[in-house]
Amino acid sequence: MKPISAQLQNPDFHCITCSDEAVRVRVLSVDQEAAMAKVELAEGSATEEVDISLVDAVSPGDLLLSHGGVALARLSGE
Repeated sequence: MKPISAQLQNPDFHCITCSDEAVRVRVLSVDQEAAMAKVELAEGSATEEVDISLVDAVSPGDLLLSHGGVALARLSGE
């Protein structure tokens, strides 16, 4: 089995607990004090807030993998 860090980089990653997919999001703005970021889905269809406490040094423009309102990992740029 691949390490979780490698699994998270896979765009087809599914949560083994709830079977939901992690989604790619782009950071629009960051509130470092609250460890939250406003993000848009990679397709640009919606915005939401996600917890960024698990990912170091998040900045506007970063591409993250998010699941259940929590950013899990930073993805490579496009």
